[in-house]
Amino acid sequence: MEKVQLFGMSAEKGRWLLIPLSINVLLCLGTVYSWSIFRKPLEKLLNAGATDSLLPFTVLLVVFALLMPITGFYINRFDTRWITGVGGLITALGYLLSSLGGNIPMLTITYGVIAGIGVGIAYGVPLVVVAKWFPDQKGLAVGATVIGFGLSPLITAPLAKYLIDGFGVKQTFVILGIAFAAIITAISTVLKTPPAGWQPEGWTPPVSVQTNSQATTSGSILQTSGFYGLWLCYTIGSFAGLATIGISSSLAQEIIKLDAGTAANTVSLFAIFNGAGRLFFGWFTDKFTPKLGAIVSFVLILIASIMMLSAGEGSVLTYKINAENP
Repeated sequence: MEKVQLFGMSAEKGRWLLIPLSINVLLCLGTVYSWSIFRKPLEKLLNAGATDSLLPFTVLLVVFALLMPITGFYINRFDTRWITGVGGLITALGYLLSSLGGNIPMLTITYGVIAGIGVGIAYGVPLVVVAKWFPDQKGLAVGATVIGFGLSPLITAPLAKYLIDGFGVKQTFVILGIAFAAIITAISTVLKTPPAGWQPEGWTPPVSVQTNSQATTSGSILQTSGFYGLWLCYTIGSFAGLATIGISSSLAQEIIKLDAGTAANTVSLFAIFNGAGRLFFGWFTDKFTPKLGAIVSFVLILIASIMMLSAGEGSVLTYKINAENP
């Protein structure tokens, strides 16, 4: 087979550049994690209650979850670069239109539906691209890539607060929308999958991988119970993480009684452990098994949830411990 090159170098070396580029795409998309920073300013601006201000984010979660599997059916049919670019532009459009929203129903459409569609379309593509370029280290490579989504609040939460304080919440939507359009569109031009049949030099797929590949091509994965079990686990895990970070700032202020600045910092704390956890569990699944990784992850979520039942004013330690296990 003809030697494959990537970024003007051998594919074995060039593929490593795809990870930081993909991280940047997910960093932009992961700004949805910083919704809790937007809530208080929006509540004041729109004279809305806490329940109402959570609606756009809740709808975004639903739309995001629905669009991801739908997009998955088309990743192998269309150019991954094109899909990423379209998803990024739709996300940016959702943010731009959110600057015009004068009420919660409008924000629910612009942010929840439109931005949610964009995130749902683009989110899985960098992961698929990296996974195909790293069949020999799939768990570690995908875990490292998805760090961008988990670490996003570490950058975007303080950034959003700074922009909101300086320019207002509506103008912040505009600034972020323009930035996302430029960054994601530029990076999307290089997020392509390897040629059919390509594999790293000197690497031979394990027998289990070859067997699973043959089984997948001979029948539909949608007819297996394992697929639906995996989908359910992923749905629960994703919802738990997104919901937790989406309300973290408000919870810190309303229940733990932290000031707004400290609450914003706790979102960044969530992001650090969220991102580190993705890398750790990527390595863990390569080292052991995805099943064991899922069990450990859900046990941590359960422990964190039980601890939060007793959280109240001044329970900063309990809150911070749970920030390590979002």
